[in-house]
Amino acid sequence: MSERAALFHCPYCGDEDLRPNETGHGAWECAACNRAFQLKFLGLLARGLQRNERGGEAI
Repeated sequence: MSERAALFHCPYCGDEDLRPNETGHGAWECAACNRAFQLKFLGLLARGLQRNERGGEAI
C-alpha cells in the first residue's frame, strides 16, 4: 500500500483535477474550484459497521 493515497474527486466541487499540494502529507489542491485542503486519517471506529434492522443496509 502506498503511503500517499490518491483522491479521485474534490470534496467541495466533485471535479477530478486534483494535484498534491506542497504543504505536506495529505494536502491537495483542486484546479477547478481553486481550493487547497488537507485530509487526515483518524483511525478505525471501535463499534465497526452497524446494520439497519429493517433492510440490512449499512447506516
